[in-house]
Amino acid sequence: MTDELWHDERGTGDAVVLLHSAAADSGMWEEQAEALAGRFRVIRVDFRGHGRSSYGAGRAYSDADDVARVLAALDVTRAALVGSSGGGRVALELASAGLAGRLVLLNPVSTLEPTEDVRTYWKEEDRLLEQGDVQGAAELNARVLLGPLATAGARERLVAMQRRVFELQLAADPETSRIGREIVPAAIDVPALVVAGGHDLPYFVRSARHLAAELPRAELRELEWSGHLPALERPEEISALLLDYL
Repeated sequence: MTDELWHDERGTGDAVVLLHSAAADSGMWEEQAEALAGRFRVIRVDFRGHGRSSYGAGRAYSDADDVARVLAALDVTRAALVGSSGGGRVALELASAGLAGRLVLLNPVSTLEPTEDVRTYWKEEDRLLEQGDVQGAAELNARVLLGPLATAGARERLVAMQRRVFELQLAADPETSRIGREIVPAAIDVPALVVAGGHDLPYFVRSARHLAAELPRAELRELEWSGHLPALERPEEISALLLDYL
């Protein structure tokens, strides 16, 4: 634990940092961490209010600053950053601070304004939480974010992780505010692989294509089978993709 942020590491070699979706925690990377540890020093974190990290109620914070402190404590000055969804945004913020040697962004959040499809999803999530239906809100996320090839076990895992996030964050009093750091994709001059899912919400597909066009050294890969969280949907395939690219 570094400044209330849980993390672990395994393997040796060049550092690879796995940054999870806002709907999950570092457990979403279990299969990939195991596969990568044979060749790399794999570092996972739980963002504040996720998994095994406390929320730090009442204090404004930045996920990117939190991760940067963990990396500094581990003497990591540059790493391959792998980010899923909101974790992709954190990876971009860290890359803007000069900490990335390479990027992999899986259905990342970008600088684009949210569109109606994602706003509708968020409104329904808010409605369920306001009614106190935490389980229903977690199940909504699994339905929206996982593609048709996700197993029942993957759906159960995501529901459990998302429910944990809701429980940690709803219990915080006073409410904690998160700070986003500025990113300028055109200034992030490192190799980058940007992945878009064929079954993802249109907003995230647009975000992936936008970032692939803006990042100077990016390539776009579109996975027709994938929903929003391919690391949970086809873990072996995403492990192979990471091993090949990294």
